[in-house]
Amino acid sequence: MKRIAIVGGGPKTDIPHLTLYKDDIDLWIGADRGAEVLVEHGIPIDVAVGDFDSITADSLQAVKQNAVTVEQYPAEKNETDLELAVKSAWDVAGEKQIVLFGVTGGRFDHSLSNVQLLYELVERGCRSVIVDVQNEIELFHPGTYSLEHKARFPYVSFVPISFNVHGLTLTGFRYPLTGHSVAFGSTLCISNKLISETGTFSFEEGILLLIRSRDMG
Repeated sequence: MKRIAIVGGGPKTDIPHLTLYKDDIDLWIGADRGAEVLVEHGIPIDVAVGDFDSITADSLQAVKQNAVTVEQYPAEKNETDLELAVKSAWDVAGEKQIVLFGVTGGRFDHSLSNVQLLYELVERGCRSVIVDVQNEIELFHPGTYSLEHKARFPYVSFVPISFNVHGLTLTGFRYPLTGHSVAFGSTLCISNKLISETGTFSFEEGILLLIRSRDMG
């Protein structure tokens, strides 16, 4: 499976140092200012895409010098730069996983729409995760899943984004559940923790966000 990283143009303070992930990523795509971030982190760019209206002419030149492929679009277009980057990821042959950086923080409308983008990616059979300095966010359809302990993100929250999630079972957690129904807006499954190296969660109906997080400071 190819792991493709897309770096968006969100606030740079919310983007982790990308060299931490370099060995796990097969292809790097920079969307607009996200390509500038890749240059600043010293990571070669496989594809730079967007209208590049958020960076200076000097930065764009640096992007072009460090990118294998540059796809530049006019500022007035139907798709966002992130959508164009996702399209480039889909053009890569074979099974893939997409990791999204630089798509949270700043304007909430952008952050929320980017979280919703996970639904489209999962619907198309692509496991995808949003990563920032404080969170990992992933969306799941019904099934059974294994979860490994991560010291970097000790808190584990399960947030329904459908009206109800039915049959939620958590094993290996400080606060376990068995066949529970969780309604949209419930805070029942916030700030749980794994109590072993691995745990499992499963549910029978609904759509669930898994958020792994840490405190800052």
